Amino acid sequence: MLPMPSSEPIRPPTLTTSPLSERSSPNATVSSDAKCSSRAGSISKVLSIILLATSPAGLRANDFVGAEACRACHLPQFTAQSKTGHATALSRNGETWNFGSGLQAITPVSRLSAETYKEHGLTKYTRTKRAALTPGHKDSAGVPYRVYDPGAQILKCFQCHSTGPLSLTPAQGIQPKELGVKCETCHGPGGDHAKAPAKANIFQPKMLNGTGINELCGDCHRQPPKPGEDTNWNDPWNARHQPLAFSQSACFRESQGRLTCLTCHDPHGAKPVRQDACQDCHKAPRHTRPLAKAQTCTGCHMPLVRPSSDLQFANHWIGIYAPGNTLMPKSR
Repeated sequence: MLPMPSSEPIRPPTLTTSPLSERSSPNATVSSDAKCSSRAGSISKVLSIILLATSPAGLRANDFVGAEACRACHLPQFTAQSKTGHATALSRNGETWNFGSGLQAITPVSRLSAETYKEHGLTKYTRTKRAALTPGHKDSAGVPYRVYDPGAQILKCFQCHSTGPLSLTPAQGIQPKELGVKCETCHGPGGDHAKAPAKANIFQPKMLNGTGINELCGDCHRQPPKPGEDTNWNDPWNARHQPLAFSQSACFRESQGRLTCLTCHDPHGAKPVRQDACQDCHKAPRHTRPLAKAQTCTGCHMPLVRPSSDLQFANHWIGIYAPGNTLMPKSR
């Protein structure tokens, strides 16, 4: 689901395209470089189309070894992560690519020519078990994307749904190094670590504070708003981009970096595993009404938002919501 019917642009990792004079090259690679951010101690992917013949300093595809190389030493994590929506975020059937794991939806994207891909106008939705209009589309005809369009949107979509560099050739089109979002998306290229395992030669996201983790996940789930940046908080599609809302929560802002995405979400697991995480700070919950049977903290303080009849997302703006309001908490 590439375009969004939101007034707020998605801000994925920076991507710069090669000059027009270089675009005739039959072999170009889109590289992902994980590096520390001096502002937040985070890492951010910097995507760039580089020509291997003229850019020897570019990240080499063999720096990425694939998730299978992690299996031998990290079997529990490998086994659990391989069953997640991240790991199955991209699959292929001939010239058609399926974006999405099916936990929410699957949107087909077909290759039309050497430089053009089309996002299908119909998406298969899991919750409602039907095919309906793809978000952002006016009709079912689909939307074409050229590889070398200035925004390079189709490359960004492939990058966020796969791991490692993208190869790009006229004959084969866009070819991900590894399908799905797997180990090296968060830990960086593991070539050196696979040869000589050591803590010093692999990135550990758990060492980041809350801001760093939020920015790391925001590389693909949308970055938090910058100071002074206008955001239409009445737009229900914001709920699809968790770091955006999470950054507004008093729980996040007042935790001094302790509350992170990893507080509730196991990056190697399929579902949130810590429903009791709120009790780390809220030792004595105070409620104006008793909890309903089987109710959880998130059920009230992170209500479900339905931006369309086919999709629903937990609002990550943690707060106290007025009855019937799921977009902005009254206490924040």
